Formats: sequence, structure tokens, C-alpha cells
Amino acid sequence: MANLTVTHTEDITLNGQQFGNTNIFSISGINDIFKRIVSIEAGDDATIAVFKSTVSIAGGTADTGGDGALKKANVKYVRITNLDSANSVNLSLQLDSDEDNSAANLSVTHLLEAGKSFVMGVVDEAIHADDDAAAIVTSLTDVESIIIDPGSNTGKIELLVAST
Repeated sequence: MANLTVTHTEDITLNGQQFGNTNIFSISGINDIFKRIVSIEAGDDATIAVFKSTVSIAGGTADTGGDGALKKANVKYVRITNLDSANSVNLSLQLDSDEDNSAANLSVTHLLEAGKSFVMGVVDEAIHADDDAAAIVTSLTDVESIIIDPGSNTGKIELLVAST
């Protein structure tokens, strides 16, 4: 087991005054790292990560696990960085709001600009989308997968997932 140390630094001076900051946090008990760089052709999209209750379909059904899936209860940190220097990509969090460990039935899409990163912690009970009310939802659901769509441009992203 190891500790993952994450450092976020903003550095800006306006009118001679420093406004930046550095925040550091550590996640203990990390046993697994899943890291990949994915190039995506224009007009295509790519599923870059899948999260299920188990990591294999052995002893289960295709709906409860999947070869290559990351165990959602163990994921503690996710970072996606757009490696393109000019083009944005659409980052879509596919949600299993039924929490039945099957296919996604909701999605939330975020524009990830060139050179920028999207960071989140857990994927189990992590997010929810509600299309009938603009209210805070405290009953969160699971991220089932993450899809990247570069639109009419090519795209290149880096993914890092740390799990216990």
C-alpha cells in the first residue's frame, strides 16, 4: 500500500498582489493505479474507464461486473487531463442512477478545455443529475463509465485512477 499525494497550485499576481495558493492532500491505502493515454479520432468517442461492483464477470453476470472494469467501491481519485494544446473535448460521466450495476441511464457532460484537467474523488455514490428541478440533490448515484468525445477534432487525453 502507498499514499497518493496530490498538489494543486494556482499562481497569479494581479496589480502586485499574490492571489494564488497551494493545497496538498494525501490518500492512503492505494493499492492500484490505472493510467492510460488515449488518442481519439475526430467524429469518434472513447470509453476510457468503466466502473462496476466487481472487476470480473467470473461468478457473476455481465451486469454485475466486467472484464477490465474498475471496482467502483475502491476508486478514491480520478484525474483526466486533455493533452491537446488547442482543442477541447467533451467529457461525459455516464451515471447508473438505478444503482443496479447495469448500463448507464443518465449522463452529465463537461467541456474539458485544451491543457486542462478534471479531477474527482470517489465514483461510488458520487454524483447525480436531475432534469426536473434545479435543486441540490443529496441522494447521489454511481458513475458507471467515462466517455470522451473530441467532436470534429482529434483528441488526446490522459487518465489516472487510484484505488485501494
